Amino acid sequence: MEVSRLSSGQAAVKMPASQVIDLDDSDTEPSIPIALDAKRVGISGVNGIDLPDVEESGDEEDEDSANWDEVESLFEDTLEEMDDQHLTTAGGPEHCTLEEANAFRQQLRTIGPEAFCAKTVEAGTITAKKLLTAFGLRPPHFLEGSPDDAYYGLLSLGISRELSKRIKLPQYNTIDDAVELIKKSRNIIVLTGAGISTSLGIPDFRSKDIGLYSKLEHLGLNDPQEVFDINIFKEDPSIFYQVARDILPSTDRFTPTHAFIALLQAKGKLLTNYSQNIDNIESVAGILPEKLIQCHGSFATASCIDCKYQTEGEKLFDDIRAGKIPMCPMCIERLRRLKVPTAMKRKRSYNSQDKKRRKSGYDAMDGDTSSEDEYDDPKSGVMKPDITFFGEPLPDRFSERLTNHDKDLVDLVIVIGTSLKVAPVSEVVPYLPTHIPQMYISRTPVSHVNFDVDMLGDCDVVVAELCKRAGWDLEHEMIPEEQKVDIRLETGFTSRHIFTVKE
Repeated sequence: MEVSRLSSGQAAVKMPASQVIDLDDSDTEPSIPIALDAKRVGISGVNGIDLPDVEESGDEEDEDSANWDEVESLFEDTLEEMDDQHLTTAGGPEHCTLEEANAFRQQLRTIGPEAFCAKTVEAGTITAKKLLTAFGLRPPHFLEGSPDDAYYGLLSLGISRELSKRIKLPQYNTIDDAVELIKKSRNIIVLTGAGISTSLGIPDFRSKDIGLYSKLEHLGLNDPQEVFDINIFKEDPSIFYQVARDILPSTDRFTPTHAFIALLQAKGKLLTNYSQNIDNIESVAGILPEKLIQCHGSFATASCIDCKYQTEGEKLFDDIRAGKIPMCPMCIERLRRLKVPTAMKRKRSYNSQDKKRRKSGYDAMDGDTSSEDEYDDPKSGVMKPDITFFGEPLPDRFSERLTNHDKDLVDLVIVIGTSLKVAPVSEVVPYLPTHIPQMYISRTPVSHVNFDVDMLGDCDVVVAELCKRAGWDLEHEMIPEEQKVDIRLETGFTSRHIFTVKE
């Protein structure tokens, strides 16, 4: 969405397929502008974060767009989203019911954003604050008590996000629909996240209280995702390696969900498995390299951050489990050949780190550096698993496979065990043709994607039941022979199903 000048009425929302629709093409000033700069939100910052200055004059569209993107990012990171599940019983003077929300969304798409705003907020039939909830945004506490026009900027964000969503295909709703789609499809994209490995004891990242990120306060980071920030790794690799011990692949087992993907492959139905996981369990389950895109890399290989020497990831595992930071054997051998004098040898120091972070540096690990630490010279390199950190580009194969191969072949999309929060993998689903059926399998629903069928519950339970109904034999030691599953339709929904194992 572009930033508009309030006085000119040049508000615009980016529609799907990059179409830009003017929300007010008249010469008069609109009474309810749909897009406005961040300062009109009524605050100078969000939760202590200073919002970027947005120029109120000038004609540089690229700069305006960049500024608005930055504002949008801040809002999305700060605001609390409301899933439709919360709307089923909400209602009242400040929250829409699910029925009301669905009606507003349909009205927006039917008459367009300009007429929609005129018939709702501008006409006084509903407040902007309440209308936010129809588009999945909970009115933030920091605006409590503000005039209603303080919510206009957030409403514009909500409307923009709603218009960018794929429209659900109405013909697919039931579990039988999902089963038939799987049986008849021949080119299935399966997009997986950490939720497919949790039954092996491998933690996911974002689950409240039990996810990996919820357990990292002791590291003194501003954001737990900094554990996987490439710049912080280069400053102090010990922060990552303290966490690596907990997520290190330590099993040759795989889950029923991995087995389900392998079964799709065996039946000639798997187009590509896009995995966000770094545990490499897909390979253990037998997914062929040509069918697997490890979007965020994996522990399968590791490379020196200095000389780029690459080796098998397993060669680092002993050091990682022992609390040591793996050093590059090639760099160490080079130092040996140079016969570095003892006086020149020194331990690494990270004086740029603040005191809080230094407590979680090398001295916080059980060990120190690798067994060759007598050659721990400033010029020697640290080994890093070939995981794609924040700040690093995804493998070229990711975009090449998606754009040049899969997009034109896919006939079904199955998303399993991921909240789709990390870009650019989160953009795979909206990038694909909108007429292709999409289904979602995970413990909790997502609100920013309209899937055709949502199947909520333990991933292993859901895929086992789908295979049973398809007449497929999904043999796995973790699936009880007499397992019986109860499936109920969630109240207020036509295509959201809850799977639970009968006691």
